[in-house]
Amino acid sequence: MNRNDERSVSDVLQDIFGNVQEIVRSEVRLARAEIGTEAEKTARAAKPLITGAVLAFYAGGLFLTAAVYGLSMVLAPWLAALAVGAFVAVVAAALIAVGRGRLRLIKKPEKTIKSVKEDVQWLRERT
Repeated sequence: MNRNDERSVSDVLQDIFGNVQEIVRSEVRLARAEIGTEAEKTARAAKPLITGAVLAFYAGGLFLTAAVYGLSMVLAPWLAALAVGAFVAVVAAALIAVGRGRLRLIKKPEKTIKSVKEDVQWLRERT
């Protein structure tokens, strides 16, 4: 008799569950690898971006103060501050829109999603 003919149902089920567990572990490893790669890219891009943003924040504050003082020679001080604040709000909104657009470009773990779908299909065929 063949070895497969001698196996009990519980042995077969145990093997199936063991294989499913290994598939799930493999999918988790793949997801971690894909997400880790994208996270590293994001972190490398974020470090100089954050440093530049902090410095730009301080420089921007100084420039805005100078702009308010300069405009207050022509306009009332409160109106000068309002005009500079409105300009900064428009620029900030544009920069936020650009940043959101770039964040949308970060990839989903496509390989993992495809692989999980294939595994689910395989499991459905086997059961």
